[in-house]
Amino acid sequence: MITYWIMFLVAACGVLVPRHLPAPQARVVWWTVGLIFALLIGLRHEVGADWFNYLGHFNRASQMSFAEAASMVDPGHYVLNMWVARLGGEVHGVNLIYALVLMWGAIVFCRSQPNPWLALLAAVPYMLIVVGMGYTRQSVALGLALLGLVALGEQRIRTFVICVAVGALFHKSAVLLLPIAALASSRNRFFTGAMVLLATGLMYYLVLADSADTLWTNYVEAERQSQGGAIRVAMNAVPALLMLLFGRRLVPDPEERKLWLWLAVFALACIPFLPLSSTAVDRVALYLIPLQLFVFARLPRLAATTKTRTPLVLGVVAYYATVQYVWLNLSSHSEHWLPYQFIPLT
Repeated sequence: MITYWIMFLVAACGVLVPRHLPAPQARVVWWTVGLIFALLIGLRHEVGADWFNYLGHFNRASQMSFAEAASMVDPGHYVLNMWVARLGGEVHGVNLIYALVLMWGAIVFCRSQPNPWLALLAAVPYMLIVVGMGYTRQSVALGLALLGLVALGEQRIRTFVICVAVGALFHKSAVLLLPIAALASSRNRFFTGAMVLLATGLMYYLVLADSADTLWTNYVEAERQSQGGAIRVAMNAVPALLMLLFGRRLVPDPEERKLWLWLAVFALACIPFLPLSSTAVDRVALYLIPLQLFVFARLPRLAATTKTRTPLVLGVVAYYATVQYVWLNLSSHSEHWLPYQFIPLT
């Protein structure tokens, strides 16, 4: 458990002990932290609820040809497992690659925020520890989605589409982000909408078409329930409400604000679908986690003075410390994360 709290404290120190380093030094610090976090996430051993499922994926992929791996659901995942196995690696090598992509996206996204360490702190308890160490395929898709969202905020639509499309090769649910580009774009909306519609149709044909019926059966008709789904949707709903209430103060730029207002709407729209299938909604909500990082990194902007800004910052730190404590000590699945084992020391 101490490993998870060290990750949290590293981010908290960045928040509570701010130092204005020259840009080159700050870059080194950020990427050093990103590398350390990637090593902790990627080189874990028997940590995460689906650890042995992913070990099974690796063992099956190691016996496949390229054509067989590429024909699987989530082909990027199986092709990568196949190549790592052929190069003599183990499942930890796959996990490390995924962790590097997740942390690449997280660092780029956090550094684009006005309070980057506060954004990283908001990422630690759930996005990095739970998703990064448990939802392995979704984690690489989420890392690419973070890169895409930064690009979309800068009106680089094609980069966003490419990031999401590549992410969908590892977990098909990432395609759900594609329509956001059309909704959020304010420049040449007809062209953007046409491009996104074409990309969505192509990705559906290549990735989802053969498994759409299976997805519906497994996630909706079977009424699969994710025990923490409601809590995770609620965690996205809090920043969504803040965004809707204080959007102009949090995001002065109207073009950027439109993007995050749409994400806030989607986060709140998840709530009425929870009774239908909390597992399906939970998977969708994973891609809305960046809303937490974005909004809470901007929450200090609501303060009129430094004196009122400090309680807001401390409140965010306390909130996420509570989230991490509750999850580690009260969650029914946290036993799969405890004790933490690091493969070089195991």
